[in-house]
Amino acid sequence: MSLDQIDRRILTVLQKQGRISNSDLSELVNLSASACHRRVQRLESDGYIRNYVALLDARKMQVPSTVFVEITLSGQADEVLDAFEKAVARIPDVLECHLMAGTADYLLKVVSENTDDFARIHRQHLARLPGVAQMQSSFALRTVFKTTALPV
Repeated sequence: MSLDQIDRRILTVLQKQGRISNSDLSELVNLSASACHRRVQRLESDGYIRNYVALLDARKMQVPSTVFVEITLSGQADEVLDAFEKAVARIPDVLECHLMAGTADYLLKVVSENTDDFARIHRQHLARLPGVAQMQSSFALRTVFKTTALPV
């Protein structure tokens, strides 16, 4: 299914206001409430909308530090990649894991309370990941901007 302009407007609004009422959404996109509801349901069933979430404040959750960790594996065989990916997915402090092209094989986004907490995460989890040959960590000094909204 291709997206028309109304679908794109619905998605744009929902990315910024996931809790908006169907009535308010229908007004913003100039549709009747029932037509708007049907479109949202179709966007959900077609997989354009995967979920609705609450975005938490990292400072209030006491994990204000963001660390980017570059991982180089000892090999590229499927079983090495699979074992690493399964193990890293079980670490709650790792928010994202990306398979990369370039010098590092993976880039992880890790949150921690502070440097001591990251040292604990590194010691208890990251250093024990299977297949790791090299690891380099970089602490973010400040987040200039951050969005979860995809271009529509």
